Amino acid sequence: MKKLFNTTHLGSLKLENKIIMAPMSRNRATNDGLATDLMATYYAQRASAGMIISEGIQPSVQGQGFMNSPGLHSKQQKESWRKVTHSVHNEGGLIVAQLMHSGRIGHPSLYESAHQSVAPSAIAAKGQTFTPNGMQDYLPPKTLSQNEIKKCIQDFVLAARNAIDAGFDGVEIHAGNGFLLHQFMASNTNIRTDAYGGSIENRNRFVIEVTQAVANAIGADKTGIRISPNNPYNDIEETDSEALYNNLITRLPKLAFLHVMEANNREQTLKIRHQWQGPFILNPHKTQEEGAVTPEIAEQVLKDELAEAVCFGSLFIANPDLVNRIKVGAPFNTFDAGTFYGGDHRGYTDYPNLMNKTA
Repeated sequence: MKKLFNTTHLGSLKLENKIIMAPMSRNRATNDGLATDLMATYYAQRASAGMIISEGIQPSVQGQGFMNSPGLHSKQQKESWRKVTHSVHNEGGLIVAQLMHSGRIGHPSLYESAHQSVAPSAIAAKGQTFTPNGMQDYLPPKTLSQNEIKKCIQDFVLAARNAIDAGFDGVEIHAGNGFLLHQFMASNTNIRTDAYGGSIENRNRFVIEVTQAVANAIGADKTGIRISPNNPYNDIEETDSEALYNNLITRLPKLAFLHVMEANNREQTLKIRHQWQGPFILNPHKTQEEGAVTPEIAEQVLKDELAEAVCFGSLFIANPDLVNRIKVGAPFNTFDAGTFYGGDHRGYTDYPNLMNKTA
């Protein structure tokens, strides 16, 4: 696993290894979106990663899609994150904030604001979401006006500035997994006829404008973006995926990194890798049969020069000392899927490290 432990640079960030902790929602924030002491412990336990990408953080009240997800749009929220970033830095780690607007994915019963979700078009997502009242269908969202789109861009800018003020080392803009930016890109969720809909260029416009605005605000060398080409998650259909991402990549500004969540489409990943001229992070899923990312898969990605760094997801949940376990060839803890979302310290900060101790 030699290559995994080489240093690398992503924009202005120097990583001590190429093992990235993937963004994973854990739903342990307070009802009003504040980061907690428990969250500080959780992230600090995993600070040996070359870089941590935080769970999705909403840039506005309307951007929230889940219960107990954290925000970065109020002064109180910004202040609450300081203990998280300070704890990670004390352990020698790096952490960037993933800004994620959920768009149409959500339900009024999930949060105190009881707000209606917003989207590029008033098309409800197929499927259901877990709520305090059991499983409920997704509801039709409100169509964003052009003025509201401009306000949404400014929400991302404010959240990015708040992230840097709170001590984050950078920001990742989430433009995948069926959330708002991805909804603007996909043909089945965007049926607008104005400058933000119709052609591929128009459907990518919102992503480009958000990314450029954030890069201008905090520095492109501290700004990254995550995409998930051909990923049907959250009822997304990309009928023109190759052309869509070809257009997007050519229009993105120079950034600290491009992060691809692969969806069993290695051929498309290779095309994007070839087209993108900057640092590249891959969350590899070459085939459905491969399952979760393993050290062997990650090392091969680096040997094949597919990426500068590799994202690990579920292994980091159960193994706070994942980097050391990989280094010494130790076995991995097994995760408890029943504690992934919400709850207390159980299944969150109580997984043992190699010394059989918890933080």
